[in-house]
Amino acid sequence: MSYIAERRVEEKERRRGEILDAAVGLYAEKGWDAVTMDQVARSARLSRALLYVYFRDKEELLYGIGARALAVLRDYFVAALGRGGTGREQVEAIGRAYMAYAQQFPHYFDVCARFQAHSVSPDPGSNEGACATAGDQAIGVVVAAIRTGVADGSIRPDIGDPMLLAVSLWAFTHGIIQLAMAKARDLNRLQISVPDFSEYAFGLLTSMTAAPKHS
Repeated sequence: MSYIAERRVEEKERRRGEILDAAVGLYAEKGWDAVTMDQVARSARLSRALLYVYFRDKEELLYGIGARALAVLRDYFVAALGRGGTGREQVEAIGRAYMAYAQQFPHYFDVCARFQAHSVSPDPGSNEGACATAGDQAIGVVVAAIRTGVADGSIRPDIGDPMLLAVSLWAFTHGIIQLAMAKARDLNRLQISVPDFSEYAFGLLTSMTAAPKHS
């Protein structure tokens, strides 16, 4: 690739990043449903026409944000994995990392919820495909922790397919976090604090996967 071609690619990636930065900022401030493409163009200091060169519509832009959000989530999972411990402890740490991620980046968690509500194209060259790839990488970290747990004896050997368990745990954990974030007042009415609910729910999930203790 020539120097000029490399500069063009770098410029394109820089501008795409600026668009995503602007869109993420508006998302965090207003919520996705209130964001318009005009607002994104103005925030990124681009013409509306140029914005559509990079993202053909608002849904395409959401997938671009989703790829970024899921890449951050993957990094949170990798950091949890890196703290060591048994495989079961790693799985639990990943679940707690997901909770921390949702609290720190509620707009990214909202992207994850929207992403999980739709089936996306596996085409790696599309924004949808990039989003799917980032999601696959995040779930792959969970699978790695499960395999570690089965190998070290901390997770039940009859647990079944690690990918099936990882997706199930992701679904359960996502639901726990959604309930904790959206229904705090209802939980309090039932005399249940959010920390107590989260602690109990995570403990229940990890106990379901634990290998039996031998006396």
